[in-house]
Amino acid sequence: MENLWAPWRIDYILGPKPDECVFCLPDHTREDRERLVLHRGEHNFVIMNKFPYNNGHLLVTPYRHVMNLYELEPHETHEAMDLISLCAEILKKHFNCEGINIGLNMGEAAGAGIREHLHFHLVPRWNGDSSFMAVFSETRVIPEHLLASYDKLKPHFMNSSRT
Repeated sequence: MENLWAPWRIDYILGPKPDECVFCLPDHTREDRERLVLHRGEHNFVIMNKFPYNNGHLLVTPYRHVMNLYELEPHETHEAMDLISLCAEILKKHFNCEGINIGLNMGEAAGAGIREHLHFHLVPRWNGDSSFMAVFSETRVIPEHLLASYDKLKPHFMNSSRT
């Protein structure tokens, strides 16, 4: 038997599960690094996925606690799309990814892990990133620690002329 070490997963396994929605942010920014919040817009924010499918997996989420895309106001939808575009640009430049999966799972039946609060996924992809680990071991390898990725990505959001 081979072991794959992923010590950061123990925080998820043993850690306290929040009673409140993980996407409902406090007004203050003191916890932004801990929560992996990269950018706060007027109506939406960008956050890293704590349990990513791939390195650099980002989420764009409205502040308002809504489940369905059609519940968003036009200004919320427009800003979400602007942030998705900005995230795609930053991921291409920073991670040099060859593609990006961008999607929304609306409702539990559609695969939404947190169905109560709408969120868009951006997952960087590289040719061959479904290596033998994913194919034969059903295991993905995330090569960079989340906070290391956060610290590298944060300045790109702070210095963007689009935010």
